[in-house]
Amino acid sequence: MTIQRHALVFGGTGHIGRWLVLELLDQGVRVQVAVRSLSSFDSLLVWLQEHGAGHHPSCVVADFSAESLGRDPASSAFRGVTEVHNVAGAYAFGMTPDDAYQANVVSARKVTAFAGMLPSLERLVHLSGYRVGGQDPVNVPWSAERRAAEYRRLGAYEGSKVESDAVVQAAAIAAGVPLTMVNPASVIGDSRTGECGQVLGLGTPMLDLYRGRLPALPGGKRTFVPVVTADYLASFMALLPTVPAAEGKSYWVLDDATPSLPELLTMLGEHFGVRVPRLRVPVALLKKLPAKITRADPETLSFLSEERYPTAEATALAEAHGLHHPPVDVALKRWADYLVGRTATARVASM
Repeated sequence: MTIQRHALVFGGTGHIGRWLVLELLDQGVRVQVAVRSLSSFDSLLVWLQEHGAGHHPSCVVADFSAESLGRDPASSAFRGVTEVHNVAGAYAFGMTPDDAYQANVVSARKVTAFAGMLPSLERLVHLSGYRVGGQDPVNVPWSAERRAAEYRRLGAYEGSKVESDAVVQAAAIAAGVPLTMVNPASVIGDSRTGECGQVLGLGTPMLDLYRGRLPALPGGKRTFVPVVTADYLASFMALLPTVPAAEGKSYWVLDDATPSLPELLTMLGEHFGVRVPRLRVPVALLKKLPAKITRADPETLSFLSEERYPTAEATALAEAHGLHHPPVDVALKRWADYLVGRTATARVASM
């Protein structure tokens, strides 16, 4: 079955995408990576070689500013593509509403439409998010007024991800695309090495804690910012096209054993041997304080929540295929060690 699989990956050069490409290659899947530039693909090839990939993917340059991504889905370049994985998009705070809309909504709509025109497609796997998944596609397209209001209320990044979730579902229904949605938590590093390609998100307070710049622990004993390791997420996504029952489903992929945020930071502080602040600041108060005091981008504060998520179906599917979350405390410590080591190396190199 793996010999017949041909995956086209959008966003394959990013933090999540490269682990997915590596996992697919390791499973013997033929992989094609859609990139914006050949230089980014060259960097991916170097990374894959360093991580022991036994095979290389091919590449195709896609123009996200053009309809059909500037490519003909019926051309020989895409002959035999059976699955599309879309992990493309912008994970950034402080974007303008238009930049966020173009990066996370328009691009996702174009990938979905493109997938619908591939003659051999059996599954589109789209990466959404644990706080934005499960949107109702009925009201797509959003009006300009609704978009402005939602982006203002949630922040441009989260607002665009909410809209994207609904848009992908609506576009897939309209085009008859067999879709599976994946809603991951904060993606930390590889469970074995801790390697992580991004700091944004949970990495920021962790590094502040390590450097002695965290004045207080954010949130309370029920504040839940869940995580998932990059390799677990990649394995889960690679599994989905082989499971017929996953078509039309949305899966929340996160480790329910993640400690509450203050407990998580306390554990890492003790691991590093640094002072852990005694003061805890409730989320409601954090949201009222100015950013110069909290040292946090206001858009990140919406992630400080006590909500839990419907993970049972994803966990059951994974475990039925022998996939289990690694011990979360070990994974968090390895991730933290990696980021601390990487930032220290970068600081030395810049001197």
